[in-house]
Amino acid sequence: MIERIIYEYLNGIAGAPKAYMEIPKDRATPPFYVIQKTGGGEIEGHVGEATLVIQSYGSTLYEAAYTNELLKTFMADAVKLPEITAVRLNSDYNFTDLTRKHYRYQAVYQIVHY
Repeated sequence: MIERIIYEYLNGIAGAPKAYMEIPKDRATPPFYVIQKTGGGEIEGHVGEATLVIQSYGSTLYEAAYTNELLKTFMADAVKLPEITAVRLNSDYNFTDLTRKHYRYQAVYQIVHY
């Protein structure tokens, strides 16, 4: 499951913000990441393709943007994982939730994996 692979990968990086699969109920203190799979399919055999959205939360807009920049560095190295053959950043942008006043950025990735 690609979400688990990326979740464990991000949480295994020393000094990186904590990654979650959903917004923590205890309202964890930013910075942190939230991982969501928004699409995917099978290319051939056991090779899959997935679209992952990773939101970078921060206490300020600057912290959210900086956390997103860290994420892009981490995800560029994710291709070194044995289960992953390609990682491509589709887009990243400010995705602040104005209603709840949560500062966040969102990065959309296309990942080819086993």
